[in-house]
Amino acid sequence: MAGLEGMEPPQRGHASAARLATTAEDDFASEALDSIGNPTHDEVRLPSRPESAGAARRLTESVLLKHWALSPQLTENAVLLVSELVGNAVRHTGARTFGLRMMRRRGWIRIEVRDPSRGLPCLMPVQEMDVSGRGLFLVNLLSDRWGVDLLPRGKTTWFEMRVMDR
Repeated sequence: MAGLEGMEPPQRGHASAARLATTAEDDFASEALDSIGNPTHDEVRLPSRPESAGAARRLTESVLLKHWALSPQLTENAVLLVSELVGNAVRHTGARTFGLRMMRRRGWIRIEVRDPSRGLPCLMPVQEMDVSGRGLFLVNLLSDRWGVDLLPRGKTTWFEMRVMDR
């Protein structure tokens, strides 16, 4: 790995920093499920603040890796897309809260972010040097399907990804 040249591997019998960090992240993700709620059972409401993107990422990672046993690559992509949808909800809607929900059916997962704004998100053309505006571009690129459902009060922006069922 870049930047790790010359580093010695961990000694036998000692826990590696990576393993300790993973355990801490696992504990934090489990605590998030316990304290915030499980988005696979019902919609989880989160405050519309930038810090909520981290909570949404942890919830997504916990559900996809631990509860649904999906691949790390698919999980990483889904976590990125959740972060983008949450970022849009926080940045562009003026809402006090947003909802996060996750569903799984044979061969697919679906993740939804609901907010009270009826303003539709726009898939913008992206240039190489753009520093913002890539959210829906990434959703379009990494998901198999995505869309927006208008509701009587607000909208749900969602994406779906194919998964390998065992």
